[in-house]
Amino acid sequence: MQSEAGWDKSQNRTYGVANPGYVPAAEGAPAMFAPPGAEGPSAPPASMFDSMPGYEGTVAGGGGGFLPPPMPAYPVPQPEPGPQQPHWNIPSISEDTAREAFQLYASSKCCYSSAPAKDGVITGMDAFNTYRYRLETFTESRSTEWSHEPYNGQPVDAYAQSPPGPWDIPAQAPSFFLDGKQSIRVPYTSSMKSCHVCVGMGRRPCKDCAGAGNKVCWVCNGSGYRHGDDRCHHCNGRGRENCSHCHGQGSRQCDTCRGKQQLLVYINLTVKWTNNSDNYVVEQSSGLQVDNLSKVSGKELFRDSQYMVYPVMGFPDTAVVSASQRLVSEHQGKYSQSSRILQQRQTIELIPVTKVTYTWKGKSHIYFVYGNEFKVHADDYPATCCCTVM
Repeated sequence: MQSEAGWDKSQNRTYGVANPGYVPAAEGAPAMFAPPGAEGPSAPPASMFDSMPGYEGTVAGGGGGFLPPPMPAYPVPQPEPGPQQPHWNIPSISEDTAREAFQLYASSKCCYSSAPAKDGVITGMDAFNTYRYRLETFTESRSTEWSHEPYNGQPVDAYAQSPPGPWDIPAQAPSFFLDGKQSIRVPYTSSMKSCHVCVGMGRRPCKDCAGAGNKVCWVCNGSGYRHGDDRCHHCNGRGRENCSHCHGQGSRQCDTCRGKQQLLVYINLTVKWTNNSDNYVVEQSSGLQVDNLSKVSGKELFRDSQYMVYPVMGFPDTAVVSASQRLVSEHQGKYSQSSRILQQRQTIELIPVTKVTYTWKGKSHIYFVYGNEFKVHADDYPATCCCTVM
């Protein structure tokens, strides 16, 4: 009997071919052999989708775009003139309010000394008219796409009758001017199809072992031996090991159909409610950048909400009147093409801006107090230091 030391190792150097000493793939399903990188079709074929009346342009992946709303069968309500314009006034702040806001601002900055805010002497306060006009158009848009999910016995109703049009399907809208989204399965479009990814098998070749169920042993690189005549203990000298990802089966459950082999294919309707908002801030000569005003609120002087609004009329600042005319025209022209306008709202706010001039240590400086929140902006604060965090 030949000793183990004299045994011909070349008989076990299979390097990836079938090894007589290798444990076969796990029982229950034959190994699925596939070339490395074989993925199968990722996108469903066009033949998978039936032709549905009224939805001929629907494609998979949402490429059909938004569907324009149908022309109303009843007269569209006409805009009504807004409420009577109130008396316009300009609020002002007191020196105490300006000083308190400045001190709070300085205390919020770790590198600012509080001395200028506490000891500075206010020498002038100038109020500025700053108006913000806002137009909001609340719209509903609808789009369709073919979709699918694993078939688990859901009702199949395709061709039982004609499906309703995309704008005939009821949807529950959120409160006005709040964004929302709802997905609805279009009735009478659901059918059952074989899974296009696994070709109706419910399983796919394992990508880690290319469907073989086993891989070359990573310890001995398939030789069965580690050093000289030492047999590899990791694979017991076989040169190959079971694939840990598929447990030796050579295949894994299909992620698309989740092993069900069949898919429920249907048209999905997506309804989106969007609050489209545009602002216009009247330029003012205080020196404060307009961008700062986007972070604060103002005193609301005017509000008008209805199906479609008229541009503002009779406002003392002509720039606001012009902005209202321009934005109302743009919104009604733009959003009525691809969506349905449900409600519009326009507001005018007066944002108080006070330019404060003060002296400290014989030099003059300025800062701004603005908004209902009394925020402060000071570019040239005179007492700052350089802080380094170690």
